[in-house]
Amino acid sequence: AARQAPEQTRELSPFEQLRPRMNDIIGDGGILKEVVQPGDGPPVPENASVLIHYSGFLEYSDQPFETTTHLKYPRMMKLGRDVTLAGLELGLLTMKKGEFSRFLLQPQYAYGEMGCPPFIPAAAVVLYEVQILDYLDSGQVDDFITMSQQNTVPMSTLLEVVNTLRSFGNRFFNQNRYYNAKDRYKQAMTLLGNRETQSDLEKERIKTALLPLYLNISLAELRLERPHKALKYGNKALEIDSANTKALFRCGQAYLELHEYASAQCCLTSAQAQKPFDSDINNLLRKVTMCYKDSLDKEKDLYSKMFRELKGSVKM
Repeated sequence: AARQAPEQTRELSPFEQLRPRMNDIIGDGGILKEVVQPGDGPPVPENASVLIHYSGFLEYSDQPFETTTHLKYPRMMKLGRDVTLAGLELGLLTMKKGEFSRFLLQPQYAYGEMGCPPFIPAAAVVLYEVQILDYLDSGQVDDFITMSQQNTVPMSTLLEVVNTLRSFGNRFFNQNRYYNAKDRYKQAMTLLGNRETQSDLEKERIKTALLPLYLNISLAELRLERPHKALKYGNKALEIDSANTKALFRCGQAYLELHEYASAQCCLTSAQAQKPFDSDINNLLRKVTMCYKDSLDKEKDLYSKMFRELKGSVKM
């Protein structure tokens, strides 16, 4: 009998090769996920703001049609507003901080039957590679700010909201966006200031939460070259903790910018007494001492010149 020719097996496409390694996260096959590098902690909450690197690929393409991996500071994206693909948003809600995953999205969870010409063809299946750098529970912040009765909320919730706002501020500060950073710190400060406290314990907890905000605002104002305001918030920090070395250092920096060298020297000497081996304090104190000496020498020369001129006019 004649031998039958073996059936030729079709080579699997790149996306077909990926599918067996992926999990169906919603049950209809529309969003498949592969965890490449696991993350830590709880998954991203709804309405959070996420800091992510991502790249989107079409099948048979090595080059992404969109990517953020070239950005040193990708922007913070708000779920439900800035993340427009349903599949990507649902995928992000399954991720943890530090996680790197791949998502294979069917058209109904990506760009639909129409696609997005000229980059995305009609009814395209797309692959997204996503890394969660960080996320903040901005949904909790939004809910809190819109409340009419903020004082009825537990103190622990208020402090969580304040910490989230401070984290936003820190993120902006690290990106050199000092105005944005200052605004977030001040927003947190205002929420704490609006709290009607009854017990001494609550008052102490609010002071403890205000201290890093005052220090951060002071530093942001220094970066914005507004030493008067930096000094204002540095002094507010010292009202809470008169021996705080960061506050003394900030005030020393501000006084130096204002050419008030004696006050700068006083603050930095107090800071140095607590941290005698701190190089930042010692270096700034040396700079202040030199500036103070130069200022006194110039003042001395000016008075000598005035005295000579006065003496000369009297003789005439």
